[in-house]
Amino acid sequence: MKHIHLFRPLSLLFFVFFVTIGCSKSDAPTLPIEEEKEESVPVTLNNEVNDFVWLGLNEIYLWQDDVPNLSDNKFSNTDDYYKFLNTYDTPESLFEDLLYKRGDVDKFSFIVDDYNELNNSFQGISKSNGLDFGLVRLGNSNDVFGYVTYVANNSDAATKDIKRGDFFMTVNDQQLTVNNYIDLLFGASDSYTLGLADINNNTIALNGKKVALTKTEFTENPIHKSKVIEAQGIKIGYLMYNNFIANFDNDLNSAIADLKAQGITELVLDLRYNPGGRVSSALALCSMITGQFYNEILIKEQWNTKYQSYFEQEDPEFLINRFPNQLLDNTQISSLNLNKVYVLTTTGTASASELVINGLAPYIDVVQIGTNTTGKYTASVTLYDSENFGQDNANPNHTYAIQPLVYKSANVNGVSDYFEGLTPDYLITYQTGSGSTAEGENLLNLGALGDENEPFLAKALSLITGTTTKVSEAQKAIRGLDVEPLAVSNDFKPLGKRMYTTLKSKK
Repeated sequence: MKHIHLFRPLSLLFFVFFVTIGCSKSDAPTLPIEEEKEESVPVTLNNEVNDFVWLGLNEIYLWQDDVPNLSDNKFSNTDDYYKFLNTYDTPESLFEDLLYKRGDVDKFSFIVDDYNELNNSFQGISKSNGLDFGLVRLGNSNDVFGYVTYVANNSDAATKDIKRGDFFMTVNDQQLTVNNYIDLLFGASDSYTLGLADINNNTIALNGKKVALTKTEFTENPIHKSKVIEAQGIKIGYLMYNNFIANFDNDLNSAIADLKAQGITELVLDLRYNPGGRVSSALALCSMITGQFYNEILIKEQWNTKYQSYFEQEDPEFLINRFPNQLLDNTQISSLNLNKVYVLTTTGTASASELVINGLAPYIDVVQIGTNTTGKYTASVTLYDSENFGQDNANPNHTYAIQPLVYKSANVNGVSDYFEGLTPDYLITYQTGSGSTAEGENLLNLGALGDENEPFLAKALSLITGTTTKVSEAQKAIRGLDVEPLAVSNDFKPLGKRMYTTLKSKK
């Protein structure tokens, strides 16, 4: 596990365990205090959370030196500092205003008002009914409908009559629209009833079937499916992995060991719905796929100017992530020793998933099938309102935490900044009812995950075996819908499309 020295302009302080960063709030920012006249009244800080937000971003935000209001020399005295903070009514508004080119460059830093929920999400625990879905708008209407991408194993939805490829139009008998879908599907209520629908001749209509779902504290195992497919005498492993969570590293290692024991010589890694997660888990997966590159450079980190300079001078190895041969608990990694891997991707493939593709590319043949990925090459850490920004002794007056981006990753060849995502070697397309060509999954032909005829997997199998099945050719004739994508359910989870790191203090 890595160690970090926290840097302040006037002091070097230490980092605390887990995804939190530390520095001394009492030491920074060091603001010159002018000698005040006896009759002057010091400015009072209206919201202590605003102070925490500014200090945290000033400390370690990746683009700190590109944001004038985060400059170490921004304020001449404490009164000026407090006056600035008091111009913001909420910590959220301050946080958003301090980010660099929000929406264009920084799309992923975030703030939460309840870090307990965030901490649970790091362990894979969240309130969920287990339904993973996308939302689209048909034509120029404001009406929205959803489609199920998968149902999490052992979830509430797994006990109900709903499956991948099903459509829904209503929630509690209300038609989904661009204005209400967030409140109806991701609001305060833990229970709702979906009205399912059918699509015929490009027309969607309710079919009378309803499914009641309830969100509970649920831990989703990210290993959704692992199996061996035998085709043309070749043993092919298929692994659908939907999140990078350290709690499941041993399960993933066991799944890889099982595929190895069954004698696979090829691997199809399905990351279509994997929004990212913990960096150490992504590094471990890279070694599970390979194994022959132990201790070689996998990923290099680029921090903000003051951190980068410090690390380069004092601890350059800190900036390097190498192929590991053990998990965090020292379990030996089981490796497949492959020289090629087939990876299935969509725009839902993000962050740590992209790190795996980008990190492996200089070493083995990574055959990417699907569509462009999200385009997130940055990692974040969690800051809490305490003296060292760790969770221990956090301010009891609130539960705010911030998750700023702190470094960008590059592979051994320096490849980074893939704003538009990683481009597939084989783009999956389909024809729509209007005759246009669309990219990605055809909602009318999703297929069953892990089935040899499912379009994305079928393409991988055809590349591996050198054959094309009649079924896959027939599927190409299925005309898709002309739709406008709006959102996917992962967008509304606490971590969303995030990549985060775990660091420990340097003693």
